[in-house]
Amino acid sequence: MQSDATEPTGALIIRTLAMPTDTNPAGDIFGGWVMSQMDIAGAIAAVERVKGRVVTVAVEAMTFIAPVKVGDVLCVYADIERTGNTSITVGLEAWVRRNRLDERTKVTEARFVYVSLDETGKKRPIPPQ
Repeated sequence: MQSDATEPTGALIIRTLAMPTDTNPAGDIFGGWVMSQMDIAGAIAAVERVKGRVVTVAVEAMTFIAPVKVGDVLCVYADIERTGNTSITVGLEAWVRRNRLDERTKVTEARFVYVSLDETGKKRPIPPQ
């Protein structure tokens, strides 16, 4: 993950519109809302890779670079950074398109760890790619 990147890293997983109901008293979007969108995107990428159920077990790093504003289109990109026996680490970047224009601004980057589970909720080895 690079804070000074000019282009997103990874595949676009989620695009959503930041709404007034997601704000704090200062009018910025809550960091927790951004984090939840990133967790959803990371889980989607992890499920596609492990071909099954996953759960979030850790957020190894999360950096808020710039605020998200009402009306921004939040775009979350995911990149599989590491696949272990049962765990998978996903690098995530959140970018916004202000005023729904093409220009993007990186607002958050993070690294989430998920564990692959079987249908009974026990750890499951991740199949080879």
